Amino acid sequence: MNDLLTDSFVGDARAQPSGTNDIEMGRPVPSSFDTGMDAFNKQIQEVEKQVDKLSGLLKKLKDANEESKSVTKASAMKAIKKRMEKDIDEVGKIARGVKTKLEAISKDNLANRQKPGCEKGTGVDRSRMNMTNSLTKKFREIMIEFQTLRQRIQDEYREVVERRVITVTGTRPDEETIDNLIETGNSEQIFQKAVQEMGRGQVLNTVEEIQERHDTVKEIEKKLLDLHQIYLDMAVLVEAQGEILDNIETQVTNAVDHVQSGNTALQKAKKLQKNSRKWMCIAIIILLIIVAIIVVSVLKPWKTWFIHGGVHFILRIENDCKVVLIKGIAFKCMDKSHV
Repeated sequence: MNDLLTDSFVGDARAQPSGTNDIEMGRPVPSSFDTGMDAFNKQIQEVEKQVDKLSGLLKKLKDANEESKSVTKASAMKAIKKRMEKDIDEVGKIARGVKTKLEAISKDNLANRQKPGCEKGTGVDRSRMNMTNSLTKKFREIMIEFQTLRQRIQDEYREVVERRVITVTGTRPDEETIDNLIETGNSEQIFQKAVQEMGRGQVLNTVEEIQERHDTVKEIEKKLLDLHQIYLDMAVLVEAQGEILDNIETQVTNAVDHVQSGNTALQKAKKLQKNSRKWMCIAIIILLIIVAIIVVSVLKPWKTWFIHGGVHFILRIENDCKVVLIKGIAFKCMDKSHV
């Protein structure tokens, strides 16, 4: 979920024009000036530059470590040690600054939710959280690489020392001997026989080089180990941001579900309303028919109209007699048999 945060998404968020609509929440997002996105983007860009510097320093340290494996003189090893220590000090300085800035940005993200249109779960809030989380993960991954380099230096140091002993003595040292050399850097006792056979001058360079390499590895290991605490702090920050993002995504999903449910209910209501109108019209028609029947039955308007000789006649039955009305005047009354 938390890796729900890609570079393409970050790019889209930065390129997003002001005034775009927050589709999920159904309301417009204010301009970047109102939401503080301009200042936020500047902060992100500054941190990205520092993280890129860390990547460059990491490469320099890896190259220096490769170079040290082929060095056979103490003076050359000392020069490499000096360069590596300087680079690691720079790494520590930059890493602590990046850590501080990322923590400040995370706090600003929470404070920014107080602004209208930037509330928790809005498009602006999710963009800020995703971009911050993505950059924090990138920084943490680089710090992991520094710890990987530290372990690699230790492992390769052991291999180099073993090769030096074999070169001078002609025999492969046992694990205990190598462990002692790595721990103390003191190789004179191991090379005593070689000194007697080859002379102290020829062996002295190797002894000094091993001692200098020992000091270099121990110092670099210590400095890189100091960076490990920054890595641990970043791991905690990433986890916290991941939980916040998960919570936001859950709320957004629930909101979308509620909107969809509301739309479904609205469609059902419209359909019911339409059916209600239809049945109401039918009921009104039936009622009108009933009223018409009642009126007809009460008034008894069964009249016979006919024309005879150009005169209008109305024939109506009253009290078993037929009354012929001519132009509204009763003309004759007779029983039914005479009609």
